[in-house]
Amino acid sequence: MDDQDFLARQFEVHRAHLRAVSYRMLGSYSEAEDAVQDAWLRVSRAGVEGVDNLAGWLTTVVARVCLNHLRARKREDVLDDEVSLTHRDFTPGPEGEAELADSVGLAMLVVLDTLTPVERLAFVLHDMFAVPFDDLAAMLDRSPSATRQIASRARRRVQGQSMKSSVELAGQRVMVEAFLAASRRGDFEALLNVLDPDIVFHIDPTLVTPGQPTELRGAHTVASNALAYASRTRVARAALVNGEVGMIVAPRGKLRTAGLFVFDLNRQVIVFVELIAEPGRLRALDVAILDA
Repeated sequence: MDDQDFLARQFEVHRAHLRAVSYRMLGSYSEAEDAVQDAWLRVSRAGVEGVDNLAGWLTTVVARVCLNHLRARKREDVLDDEVSLTHRDFTPGPEGEAELADSVGLAMLVVLDTLTPVERLAFVLHDMFAVPFDDLAAMLDRSPSATRQIASRARRRVQGQSMKSSVELAGQRVMVEAFLAASRRGDFEALLNVLDPDIVFHIDPTLVTPGQPTELRGAHTVASNALAYASRTRVARAALVNGEVGMIVAPRGKLRTAGLFVFDLNRQVIVFVELIAEPGRLRALDVAILDA
């Protein structure tokens, strides 16, 4: 077996790992596949001579490819301000992408998208794949201590901070998850059980057709509306939004809608909801993952 055949076989052995790294870096199944293929073209031209740690070398190559993608994306991205919200934004993507998104966590993809390319690489490779800081430093052309600071800064942004106690957040999460589950099942009575009778529900004007109300009042009205828009709820997930448990809709890891909730923890009901979709307001939100 010559070196090229050996390299091709080894690349296939590591392809799943490289795809996982790429997906967490890029948040897109198709872009991750392109990055892995680009990495293969690079390593096939370079050959394996002088490579002691093949798995580490392949990870480095695909990480650098992804870093270039992210930097190009940051330069070209107009933050999708003029992208209209259509039904396709709320439908799950291809099966492979959906499975990868579930494995990473939708809220995690949203938060990763707020990091700089260098922060994202440092966090993904160190915290998710245990790549040593010395190796990361070489990739980023930084000192190990500077790389450690970059990863630490990214970690703080991913984890978020909340003034609420873990007990309060757990109670909030139970109600948000119950609201989402009942909406997905079409269970009207279960929705009523988690909503305050006098709940107020504000909807971003971009999410309703002209002439439809942007404020709903009363549990029956809100529950009926939630069932009417169950397609959106199916892809919604609970997340930490501005330090409270809320929900996000983020097709392909791009935040499109966020829900802010106000709760009555004593009665275990939701008393207020605001759906936000305006891009400027979405960018101002502090979104973080919830502990498993």
